[in-house]
Amino acid sequence: MQNEKKTEFSHDINMPEDSKEKHDSDSLSSDSAEEVNKHRNVKTTEGQPSKPIEVAFVALSFILMFITFPISIFMCLIILQEYQRAVILRLGRLRPGGARGPGMVFVLPCVDRYRKIDLRTTSLDVAPQDILTKDSVTISVDAVLYYRVRNPLDVVLQVMDPESCCELLAMTTLRNITGGYMLIELVSSKKALSREIKAALDSTGATEAWGIRIERVEITDIYMPESLQRAMAVEQEARREAMAKVAAANGERDAVKALKEAADIMESNPIALQLRYLQTLNTIANEDTQSIVFPFPIDIMQKLIK
Repeated sequence: MQNEKKTEFSHDINMPEDSKEKHDSDSLSSDSAEEVNKHRNVKTTEGQPSKPIEVAFVALSFILMFITFPISIFMCLIILQEYQRAVILRLGRLRPGGARGPGMVFVLPCVDRYRKIDLRTTSLDVAPQDILTKDSVTISVDAVLYYRVRNPLDVVLQVMDPESCCELLAMTTLRNITGGYMLIELVSSKKALSREIKAALDSTGATEAWGIRIERVEITDIYMPESLQRAMAVEQEARREAMAKVAAANGERDAVKALKEAADIMESNPIALQLRYLQTLNTIANEDTQSIVFPFPIDIMQKLIK
């Protein structure tokens, strides 16, 4: 008996956190419903005993099912995929045992209402937001939100339209954070801005009460007015022209320094100048020319004049 307990305990420890979380959210029992109910805005009553009138209606539903058998069996059985869960309300009250699925689930006709919840990650395209940046520039920011259902019960019972709520929350957070940055910072650091928005959404904890977990937030594009784009293009063009002029001036300066160093070397050694003359003559002679211009040293002319 002790070995079995040890095995079960070690299996629970080695279970991944995601598996534990999924197991806890999908198989919420009526015993733990009271503890979870403390943090819910809408209090559930699955742990309370049924009223006599409710028991009567359930009995009538069973009688109707047996009378219409086997046709009623097709209305009482629903098939849930591996990524789906069903939240069942019987006469408006949550059934004990939490969300059902996956597989085949039994519901009673006329008294049970169920809602299928998809547990897969869903993408939500946030509408472009017109934002005034810190340097008083109006831009439009487009983003994408990725979220998944963490607790099917909270998605059904605690929020009316989870997709719309997530979209509005993301829009508000996007406007608040991007409004505190300069335009050049927004354009150059999209990834850092996306991480900051994700951290802001996690810190509020608003989606946890809805049974939703936001996985990623990505800023897809930043739109600027055409006039601003033209002004930035002119500014960048002027900056490139200035850099080109500076590079040309630096090249001329380096060339002058190199010529000065060569002139100093030739002045200290007259033979070097003669070798330079012969090299120039060799270069000219290799070309297909009919006339050759040979520079005559000025030093020799000065000696002949004297």
